[in-house]
Amino acid sequence: MNTGYELHPWQTTLVPLGSTIQQAIHSLETSGMQIVLAATEDNKLAGTLTDGDIRRAFLKGLTLDSTIDSIIHRTPLVVPPEIGRENVLQLMKANKIHQLPIVDNEGKIIGLHVLDSIITPALLSNRMVIMAGGKGTRLRPHTENCPKPMLEVGGKPMLEHIIERAMADGFQNFSISLHYLGSMIEEHFGDGSKWGVNIEYLREDSPLGTAGCLSIMPKIPDVPFIVTNGDVLTDIHYKDILDFHIRYSATATMATRQHEIQNQFGVVKIKGIEIEGFEEKPIYHSHINAGIYVLNPEALHYLNANQHCDMPTLFERIKQNTGRTIVYPMHEPWLDVGRPDDLIEARKKQK
Repeated sequence: MNTGYELHPWQTTLVPLGSTIQQAIHSLETSGMQIVLAATEDNKLAGTLTDGDIRRAFLKGLTLDSTIDSIIHRTPLVVPPEIGRENVLQLMKANKIHQLPIVDNEGKIIGLHVLDSIITPALLSNRMVIMAGGKGTRLRPHTENCPKPMLEVGGKPMLEHIIERAMADGFQNFSISLHYLGSMIEEHFGDGSKWGVNIEYLREDSPLGTAGCLSIMPKIPDVPFIVTNGDVLTDIHYKDILDFHIRYSATATMATRQHEIQNQFGVVKIKGIEIEGFEEKPIYHSHINAGIYVLNPEALHYLNANQHCDMPTLFERIKQNTGRTIVYPMHEPWLDVGRPDDLIEARKKQK
């Protein structure tokens, strides 16, 4: 599949275990990433190698024809794919390294973090769709004359926070769905040139739900794209969830948050009329939809033009047609600004 998005061209750093130093040097020159990943036949990470290691090998008398097996670092620092950018950056700074291999739970190499690309992300062709057509009924009277995504938090509309957060991750192409008081959004953002991005609008004649607006996109994207609710404020890195989606070859990815509910009463566990035990005010854990998604272009085939559809329904259709649907567990700060109390909390955090 042509994803149109690649965290790094890290595949050029791979060499088979047993390669010569000459082959390792060729990999270093080709990739420009200053690291070689030595892989076993089943693509497991056997070790890493840098140009410094090669220089030290020559000082010990090894030649270009010598194998790298004796000079690779067999236990390099690695991270799993679910580790977010902030933690990766902290690990790199703490260990004074510029590269960090990504391996799955079987030890297979699936990517490579490079410091320069984390600090200065490349521009992405992937689109972000922001759903901003809702009436915001629960936020009245705030939304009587203002669409919910345009409510100000920290001196600017929530929608502007979302766009600027995505821009910091390299996103430059946006689609915004409009319905309720949509002209206010369009007047504020225009074509996006004020922010140095491209913005198009999806105008809903009637509310189409959290997925239905995607059916009126003028052109089906040719690479995976982000979809987010226009009232979700979060510190998530949208590039991380996009990368996660691609690494796991998903058709649709949903960001989720762990949610806790505590029972206010002591629970009696029974079987028939027999008491089997007690649990005092137990806490129940569940995963809730965070309102942020990544979709492959083929996901749009399961929508009917101008017909209402919500995201859970779209995910069910994809799964029923053997598409892979996965979750991206979020730990970053997140707030769904759906009620007046949420708006007050959001404004307090932005002071």
